[in-house]
Amino acid sequence: MASTSSKPVLEDEVDYEGLPTGTSLGINMLAGAMAGISEHAVMFPVDSIKTRMQVFTAAPGGSTYSGVANAFSRISSTEGLRALWRGVASVIMGAGPAHAVHFGAYEFVKELAGGNKPGHQPIATAIAGAAATTANDALMNPFDVIKQRMQIHNSQFRSVFTCARTVYKNEGLAAFYVSYPTTITMTIPFTAVQFTVYEYFKEVLNPSGVYSPLTHVASGAAAGAVAAAVTTPLDVAKTLLQTRGTSADPEIRHARGMGDAFRIIWKRNGIKGFSRGLTPRVLTHMPSNALSWLSYEFFKVFIKERTL
Repeated sequence: MASTSSKPVLEDEVDYEGLPTGTSLGINMLAGAMAGISEHAVMFPVDSIKTRMQVFTAAPGGSTYSGVANAFSRISSTEGLRALWRGVASVIMGAGPAHAVHFGAYEFVKELAGGNKPGHQPIATAIAGAAATTANDALMNPFDVIKQRMQIHNSQFRSVFTCARTVYKNEGLAAFYVSYPTTITMTIPFTAVQFTVYEYFKEVLNPSGVYSPLTHVASGAAAGAVAAAVTTPLDVAKTLLQTRGTSADPEIRHARGMGDAFRIIWKRNGIKGFSRGLTPRVLTHMPSNALSWLSYEFFKVFIKERTL
């Protein structure tokens, strides 16, 4: 009796990983948009601290923050907690469409490259991840520039549109893309590592492919931590380029690309300069990546079930 009564339960069990196999591009993009907004909004205060720690002479008195706790304490006591949320509107505006393109491109290229075949397909997922981030960053880069201009200490900007107009008026359209080559150089390996690690852990932790939110959380967190750590030096260079227009330092203001950024960082801080903001960057990407993948997988299934 026990064996016969348990059979229907097994037959009714949801094959969570199998549901999206034939999912349309539109569903993948909508799920990605929802995941992107959730990811960036929740972790924004930690991202603000990361930006403050990476910008040279960003803290009050010209000194740098000694750590995440120190940055949080000083910012909240001198500027108020609202300062940690300054610029979040830019991220929300950009994250939706950018992540829609990101996940849509990922699923499309992954299918073309054979990433949906049985077993772990690291090359296919890495190629898909690189294609996804190239498209994502083309849309997100201007919003990221605005975000960081609003995050820094003593920022004059309180409105996304005011910031965009001022940057365009004073520095031209190029200011929104001066960091794009550095961003691509950083995010292609970041995303390739992220997707590869995620798919690996997902396969190891949940080989049966049944519904398992914990698998997405654990795999996403691990992928985010590894990818964030190995690409921090490039993120420091990107922040320098994206905030150069607010600096009083002529050398920083006239930095023209990744090479100039690297030279300035090495000159000012040596090898340690390339790890500025490492802790908050990892702390940001672990939960945000976990939330992003959890949200993405959930919304993908949720939306598909309601369109069947």
